[in-house]
Amino acid sequence: MCTGSCAKCLGITLIPLAVLGFLANVLLFFPGGKVIEDNSNLSQEVWYFGGIIGSGVLMVFPALVFLGLKNNDCCGCCGNESCGKRFAMFTSILFAVVGFLGAGYSFVISAVSIHKGPKCLLSNNTWGYPFQNGDYLSDQALWKQCQAPRDVVPWNLTLFSILLVIGGVQMVLCAVQAVNGLLGTLCGDCRCCGCCGGEGPV
Repeated sequence: MCTGSCAKCLGITLIPLAVLGFLANVLLFFPGGKVIEDNSNLSQEVWYFGGIIGSGVLMVFPALVFLGLKNNDCCGCCGNESCGKRFAMFTSILFAVVGFLGAGYSFVISAVSIHKGPKCLLSNNTWGYPFQNGDYLSDQALWKQCQAPRDVVPWNLTLFSILLVIGGVQMVLCAVQAVNGLLGTLCGDCRCCGCCGGEGPV
């Protein structure tokens, strides 16, 4: 199993994860599945675009690079075949780092938001964050403190949890490609084990 085939496998996996992360973040702009009248009442973390930028846009470029490494010429340096496979694999390490940082950004934003809880309308008719230190996670009775938007707590919790998982998986995949790229850089046509059943040299 060559390092190029392993990279292609990782790239194929990252593309749908990036799309899911993007969509999850977009849905967060519609708490409870409804359009909110004042955007300032959205949870602050929604505006950090963790899923759109971190797990989405910043993940597309590494994924496309990983997919291109399967080609026999590796499309090494701006399409110049003479640049060689080792340089192409080294470049993939840099993109893997970019992807890892993007996924890490989304992961951290999601974790902070889950711990903090959503912004919602309180019983005193003001908007704020009623939960402290993630206490609502173990006590659903506290969810009643949010008067509106309806179902905003499970909505935010579900979507940010999805982003948390996606970010974690993307970080692992980018770390795997960094190691795979290092092996390809140092060993050239070395083989990596058990990834999507590919065969043959890079």
